[in-house]
Parts: sequence; C-alpha cells; structure tokens
Amino acid sequence: MIELPDRPMTWVATGDSITQAVLHTYGARGWVEHVHERIRWQLDRLTDIVVNTGVSGWRAVDVLGSYDHLVGRFAPDVLSVSLGTNDARAGLAGLPEFHDAMRAIVDRTAGARIVLHTPVLTSLAGRPARSELPAYCEAVREIARDTGALLVDHEAHWRARFGDADPISWLDDPAHPNAVGHLQMADHTLRTLGLGEMTDL
Repeated sequence: MIELPDRPMTWVATGDSITQAVLHTYGARGWVEHVHERIRWQLDRLTDIVVNTGVSGWRAVDVLGSYDHLVGRFAPDVLSVSLGTNDARAGLAGLPEFHDAMRAIVDRTAGARIVLHTPVLTSLAGRPARSELPAYCEAVREIARDTGALLVDHEAHWRARFGDADPISWLDDPAHPNAVGHLQMADHTLRTLGLGEMTDL
C-alpha cells in the first residue's frame, strides 16, 4: 500500500511500450494515464506530479543505462517499473541480465517506494516468441520479495481472468494491451497500491 502524505508527491512510471502506451490504444488512455487521473483528480492530489518515461522497445538494461534521464533527475517518491516483455525475447539466456538490471534499478532508487510489475500475458499466437515470459515474471516476483517492493502481478491477474484461454480480448496484437487491457492494468495497479480503482466514480 502507498501512504499518501499531506505534501505533494512525484510519481515516475518507467518501462517499455506498454508503459508508454503508444499506438495500441488508438487514442484511448494508457494505464499510466488512468493512474494519473486517479491520483491527481479523483483523489484530489492536484499538485502531485506523475511522469511517464516508458520507451517503446526498451529492456531493463536500456532503462538502467539511461537511469539518470528517465528516473534519477525526478527524485521520485514512488517509482513504478514495468519491464520484461521485450527482455523475454532473449529466452532463458537473457534472464540473468534482466534480473541484474532490474535489481540495479531498484537499488539505485534510494528513498522511493518501489512498485514492480510483472508483464501481462501474450496471446497464444505470441507465446512462441516469448516462451520464457513466465520465468521473467517469476524474476520480478523474486526481486519484489527480496527488496520489499510492492508487486503488481498482472500475469496472475490475467491468468485468473482467462485461465488457459486466449487473452486476445484485452490485447491489440500478440503482446500489447488494447484500451480494455490498459484499463485492467490500471485498476489492478490502483487496487494493489490501495488507491481504489478507476471505476470507483
């Protein structure tokens, strides 16, 4: 749960194209924009700042390499990190690099409340290209346990909804959520953080 002090807070969300929310929502809000709306309007925290530094196509090592630009200069009170979908293309061979880069991002963000996200499910058609994605989700869970970071387990949430069925109704293509998927991501994130959800209007 995120404690909300009386002073203004800075929230940074970093990640890949799913965080950046490019193309696949076709003009609808991405999940970070929904979280922004919840925090700054519905919760009346008008002077909080929510910054989205997601970069399409990036992996954990890319974010770590540009840490000062994407994260450090904003001195966040809350840092959200959502990565793994692109990293998983490297299979099990890329898992140690992913783990080390994610852990380094967490360790560099002293004083912030860290929120780690597992990737969402891919469609059945998209799984051959990312066959080891569950292992990357497990790495995120392990880092959250080891560091005390809050865990937003999108993979578990999507599996609870779809089981072994194809989650394509929440996706625009094999790997990218559509507008419905982004709203689901936002609501699951907000519930995990103890901030309600967008439908609490």
